[in-house]
Formats: sequence, C-alpha cells, structure tokens
Amino acid sequence: MGMSNSTRIAILGKTGVGKSSVANTIFGGQGFKIGHTVNSETKKCQAVTKSVNGGNITLIDTPGFFDTDRSEEELKSEIVRCITEFAPGPHAFLIVLKVERFTKHEQAAIIEIQQYFSEEFFQYATVLFTHGDQLPKGQTIKDFVRHNKHVTDLVTKCGGRCHVIDNTYWENNQQDEYRNNQVQVKELLKTIDEMVEANEGRCYTNEMLQAVKELLKTIDEMVEENEGRCYTNEMLQAVEERIRQQEQLIKQTAGNKSEGEIREEAKDNTFKELCIDLATVTAVVLLGAVFGVECLAIAVEFALARRGNT
Repeated sequence: MGMSNSTRIAILGKTGVGKSSVANTIFGGQGFKIGHTVNSETKKCQAVTKSVNGGNITLIDTPGFFDTDRSEEELKSEIVRCITEFAPGPHAFLIVLKVERFTKHEQAAIIEIQQYFSEEFFQYATVLFTHGDQLPKGQTIKDFVRHNKHVTDLVTKCGGRCHVIDNTYWENNQQDEYRNNQVQVKELLKTIDEMVEANEGRCYTNEMLQAVKELLKTIDEMVEENEGRCYTNEMLQAVEERIRQQEQLIKQTAGNKSEGEIREEAKDNTFKELCIDLATVTAVVLLGAVFGVECLAIAVEFALARRGNT
C-alpha cells in the first residue's frame, strides 16, 4: 500500500452502523470497543494507530455525529475536540452506512452530511456500507445504491467511491471474492490510497479546521515569546475553579475512579459548559490576525464570558 507513514482516516456515521467494527475489521483484530446496544459505545473521538500493509494508519472512531438525538451544541463541542486532538486533520473520511431499508431518519442523516460539510470535503470521502450479508444474492453494492436517490447523490459527490464489507458474517475463505472481507478491505484501502495520492497527500482542512489550527499556532507563538511563562487572569482562574468544583462533585460518586480519570471528566464537563461556537472561534482568530495578540486575548475572554451567560 502506497500511503504515507501516518495516514489519518476519520470514520463518520450514526450510532449502530458499525463504525467501531469497521475499524477493527480494517486492522484485522480488536482495537476499538464495540457496543451491542442502541446507545453509542463511542462517546468521544478515539484513535488507534497500527501498521497495515507496510504503512501506519490512524483510524479515528467518532461518536454518532449524525444521530437525531444529538444536540447541535454537543456536535460542535465534540468536533472541536476531534480537530484539536487530531490536528492538522484527516487524509480521508469514511461515511459509514448500513445496507438496509432507508427510513426518513437515514435519509435525514445523508442530507445532513451533504449540508454540513463543504464541497471540498467530498474529495476526501468514501462511502462504506456495512452488513453486506443483507444484500440479495447476486446484487452488488452499486446496484443497491442505484435504488435510492439520496444515496446515489452522496456517492456521486464522493467521486463514485463506494465499498461494502461485513464485520461479522462474511467468511474470509469464501471463493466468491465479493463476499470475502479480506478482499473487500484490500479494495477499500486501495481506493483510499488512490484518493490520498490524487489529493497529493494533503489532509482535509476546511475553514473551521484552519481557524482552530491558526488559533493554536498563535497560542504557541505567544508561549514562545513569553519564554514559556504562563499568564493567569481572572477568566483562567474562573475556569480552573470550575474544574475543581466539578472534581468535588464527581468524587462524591466516583467509585474506583483514579485522580487522573476524575480530573479528565471534570475538564470534559467544564469544556462542554464553556465551549465556544465555531463561528466565534473563527471570529477570534480573525481579530487576532488583524489587531494583534492583545485583541485576541480580549476576544477569547469575551467569548467565554458571553458563553457562560447564555
């Protein structure tokens, strides 16, 4: 496989479509925890890196970004987290769907995918179907796609890139290569390899990703200019105080949680409370670029304060 040594692939889809199982199938073993209930096993973005066909691949398993019961605020919060933790961005996206009868909820999720991401996103995306055993005998995934306009439109936006695997039932020793998981994974990775090459190895960076990247770069420069010294104003002290309050609340029902786990959960809770919306992040970066670091710091403080009062 001709991929770079650190190809990052983000796996997107609703809860229950088999995202974690897809990741394990690609890796040829267990790497991600799999849930067996309607509730998502993946609560936050998580990543595992393994060597596949001579190159390192990082698979980023995401929560159910397109679940109908997820609020816009939750979605934005987790996307910001994913962006900052797995910067500078994925080289490829897998949009995971199930082979099944498409209800209005599935249709809505597909429409949301098309509306949420920019046109450039689809240059980095491949549609992957799970539960391929549900395909009627003799029917290919492309035959299945042709029977649904929304799916057809999505695959077309992705340059016709469409694959199918089954995480449970398809046998690796099948003579029919179309129903052989090893063959299907090989073909999928070949498509991703060709896509990465066509994109000249660039990772996906839309305006939101670029805004966060520039913000982090500015912060790094500020730290370097101040020789690593930290600055703690009232806003930062308030955030730290809120984290400590969360720690005390969590400790009351912590059970066997370690101090590190309690601290991480407290930070998560505080992050969700104070999460700046993406438009504000972009505005903050622009202000910092135009008017300088002082304005950037003021804008960040104002945005956090505004968020706390809503």
